Amino acid sequence: MDGILHLDLSSSDGNAFTLLATANRYATKMGLDDEEKLKIISEMQSGDYNNLVKVFDKYFGDHVRLYKNPYELQGK
Repeated sequence: MDGILHLDLSSSDGNAFTLLATANRYATKMGLDDEEKLKIISEMQSGDYNNLVKVFDKYFGDHVRLYKNPYELQGK
């Protein structure tokens, strides 16, 4: 692997609560304060599941690779 966390959205990793917990964990690792973390979590919760994933990717896409099936990892 390339040091980036890979999450399969079609598995339990793609559960909204799992993504929220992962976002909180990465925000903490990135040194964000509680106010910044709350802003991100609130933005993730401000819409539907697609919004949650889009916002997650916006903030953590450099650290976490989201994919919908394992075949997307081939050749990466």
